[in-house]
Amino acid sequence: MISIRVVYDAGADQSVPLPSYETLGAAGADLRANLPDRGSVALKPGARALVPTGLRIEIPQGYEVQIRPRSGLALKHGITLPNTPGTIDSDYRGTLGVIVLNAGQEAFEIVHGDRIAQMVVAPVLQATFDLVDDLSDTTRGSGGFGSTGQN
Repeated sequence: MISIRVVYDAGADQSVPLPSYETLGAAGADLRANLPDRGSVALKPGARALVPTGLRIEIPQGYEVQIRPRSGLALKHGITLPNTPGTIDSDYRGTLGVIVLNAGQEAFEIVHGDRIAQMVVAPVLQATFDLVDDLSDTTRGSGGFGSTGQN
């Protein structure tokens, strides 16, 4: 298990819980809204907003944190994250904000302290990019966008 160091931003409500795994087998830790004045954010259908978490984190070198939607919010309300998964790099030290999109048919209100996304910690591999004259052949070749079948 690795350790992610966390600090609250100046002025953030420190009674809002830190990210947490809600079950023993959870891959993602729930991330909560930490809104100024402990207010709320109203999202009309089609609208998006940057929702603050009030947190800054220190991710160890060789890892990233991916920000992903919560499936219950997506299914029940159409609430998703348009840049899924969002990547937090190990050298970023700024405030965590979550871009939330209402893809549903009705307005949705995010209330201070609500679970709005989940964080998944993942290892990172970096590659070299080598310019070559040609690439090896495969059965698939250059076929894409549905070229391997309907199912």
